[in-house]
Amino acid sequence: MLYRKIARRIEEYLSSDSKQLLLIDGARQTGKSYIVRWVGQRMFPNYIEINMEEDRLGDRVFAQARTVSDFYLALSIVAGDRMKDKKSTLVFIDEIQAYDHLLTLVKFLMADGRFTYIASGSQLGVALKNTQSVPLGSIRMERMYPMDFEEFMLANGVGGELIGAMRERFRKQEAMPEALHNKLMDLFRKYLLVGGLPAAVDSFVKNSNVVEFRRIQKDVHDLYAVDASKYEEENGRKLKVRRIFEMIPSNLVSLKSTFTPSS
Repeated sequence: MLYRKIARRIEEYLSSDSKQLLLIDGARQTGKSYIVRWVGQRMFPNYIEINMEEDRLGDRVFAQARTVSDFYLALSIVAGDRMKDKKSTLVFIDEIQAYDHLLTLVKFLMADGRFTYIASGSQLGVALKNTQSVPLGSIRMERMYPMDFEEFMLANGVGGELIGAMRERFRKQEAMPEALHNKLMDLFRKYLLVGGLPAAVDSFVKNSNVVEFRRIQKDVHDLYAVDASKYEEENGRKLKVRRIFEMIPSNLVSLKSTFTPSS
């Protein structure tokens, strides 16, 4: 299991009696579903996970769930035997942005308090823009990013004691011993190559195969390119958005500091 710092904040939320829904926001493939699932299954005997993107493309059980009663009825279809009490039942609403109305319904689900809830989503900026009534006071958003260097070090067997020593040396503005410094710099260069996508990091740790983690990076890049233009209705503009996305890396290393959109 790849250690993620956000796990502790998820545990704290699930252990509290918060009246706000914790909504984990972040780009695709950063490990949102995985870490919520890992924490949730450890803490709750009755763990219910619904992926709304899959539901939207499949049976659409939650498509018309616009009231609390409608939601419970839909939930009973997919997990009726696990719907117990609040302390023992966690409902994880994954990819909540697939249905705009669920972002509004959250307020009433939290007020009803029948179960413990947590949610995750991507492209939430677009979803919230299209939501007629955003219950801001009922949602606490937590941004999740790809793995940082500390998480990458832990995945590669660097112990917490050494990381603590690094922090202390940094605080005192003292250098690390040369042998350790060289080892950590080598690991940092590998981090720059592998990046922080959990799937790529996991592949690197297990196989140390450049071809394999590069393939994972390319697959995610292609997925992001599709996402960048999926909400644009005009096909011509879809292509333009896609071209702009593809141009970002080359423009970041160019001498120009700004993007100038073409007409």
